[in-house]
Amino acid sequence: MIMADVLAWFLVISGAYLILVAYWLAAVALFPVTVERCRDLYGKRSVVSSLVGVVALVPVAILAALATTIPHPVVSGVIVALAMIPILLALTGSAGLALRIGSGLSGQGDGRGRSVLRGGGVLGLTFLLPFLGWFVVLPWALISGLGAAILAMHGARAAPALVPHEAVASLG
Repeated sequence: MIMADVLAWFLVISGAYLILVAYWLAAVALFPVTVERCRDLYGKRSVVSSLVGVVALVPVAILAALATTIPHPVVSGVIVALAMIPILLALTGSAGLALRIGSGLSGQGDGRGRSVLRGGGVLGLTFLLPFLGWFVVLPWALISGLGAAILAMHGARAAPALVPHEAVASLG
């Protein structure tokens, strides 16, 4: 293996690591309530989140298999685009895991962004362990993240939303 090969692999792995942390930070910035709910779900019902993620992954796998058999590029492209939605949900849910890890590592007064950055750094480093990190920890984080995001969004629909003036009235 020449130095160029080593450098190429280092840059690919470093890029993937940075992309994951960036998605987690974007998720906590765009959907703070959902990521907070995912963090709480990881503390209370992580096994249930994992099982919901596995069940939700079955239709995605069927769609992905279907996309490879259809020769028409437009139909195949639409199916691939639909399969990207659960991946984004998985990244949003796994941001809750990064937030949970970061909350345990952070000091008082740190915001969610710093906690996700700190927790995402640690979680991303666990993915670097050969075989166990690649084939166990990373898939589990994404599958349970998908389940946590689904459960968090389902819980958001079940809970009544407060209109801003009702929220102010309930404070005082």
